Amino acid sequence: MYIRKNLNDTFIPVHEHVLHTYDQVICSGAATLVIHNDEIVLEKYVGHQSNEANARAIQEDTQFHVASVRKSYIGFAAAYAIYHGKIEMDAPVLEYLPERDPLLWKGTTVRHLLNHTHGLNEKEGAVFRAHAPGEDWAYKGTGLKALTEIIERRTGKSIADILHSQVFEPLAFHSSGWYIEKKERLVDVILRQEADGEWEVSDSVKGDQKNMYVSARELAFWGYFHMKKGNIDGHQIVPEAIIDIATSLQSPPNLDPDLPQNGCLWFVKDRPARKTEIGPKVPRGSYQILGYTGVTLLVVPDENLVAVRMFNSFGSPEGYDYLEDVRSFGDTVVGCVQREFVR
Repeated sequence: MYIRKNLNDTFIPVHEHVLHTYDQVICSGAATLVIHNDEIVLEKYVGHQSNEANARAIQEDTQFHVASVRKSYIGFAAAYAIYHGKIEMDAPVLEYLPERDPLLWKGTTVRHLLNHTHGLNEKEGAVFRAHAPGEDWAYKGTGLKALTEIIERRTGKSIADILHSQVFEPLAFHSSGWYIEKKERLVDVILRQEADGEWEVSDSVKGDQKNMYVSARELAFWGYFHMKKGNIDGHQIVPEAIIDIATSLQSPPNLDPDLPQNGCLWFVKDRPARKTEIGPKVPRGSYQILGYTGVTLLVVPDENLVAVRMFNSFGSPEGYDYLEDVRSFGDTVVGCVQREFVR
């Protein structure tokens, strides 16, 4: 994929916002990229890929650990499977995974897995039910394990297989993938303290684990691909309906209105919600995904706008409010379009 560069000062406040966050979290590098009206209008790289002496500088091909941002890729794979009739969104999980505990998983559907309302949690390897399916929202990984297993079982393809064949290869993505071994372009995740331990080492490249690394540029292109509903340079790379399934509101209608709203794992902006990660100034119909490392991708179709920020921090240090920070990031992005900042 090629998008023309037309760098200007309109979105400098977004880079300044990223620099402010960079000073608050524990990291060694950051990146900011904005696509507006089909042009790259801001692209900035700061710091280094690790804290090691002579570490490689953050640059265009640097790949950040995207943490939960990987869920947008799993969401695409789920939408792909739904579109091709391999999975039904409101089908019971037990229909696809009959070996699961029938009492524990009763009433849980694929839709519940996709919008974090499945009600299941896990402690010391044991899954338990925290609330009934569809009655509350909780950001837990238990449902994701089941979802990736369903997708692979029903399509006969791994998450990575689907993404490579449907998107990465057609768009010539070379800086997005799942890795077992450290490569020159991959950043270190900077831990807050030794007790944080090793960061998510995995021996799987199927797309079912947390070992995904993406460059700032390709993450922005991934968002742009969704915003354009799979049509790039006049070529429909994937059916538009797949993107619609992934990014449209899929949360149960009876959910508490203050809870976050989701498409296929994407956070979507529908009604105002007190607990959402999307800023109040961001318009309805926008969607966003945030990772534990601070990596964020925001897509604002109404403004023909995609914004990315990348960090290599492990979680939130004391005193840092990640939810407020990511909301203000989105509000800053939209404020630039609406000319709220006078320079």
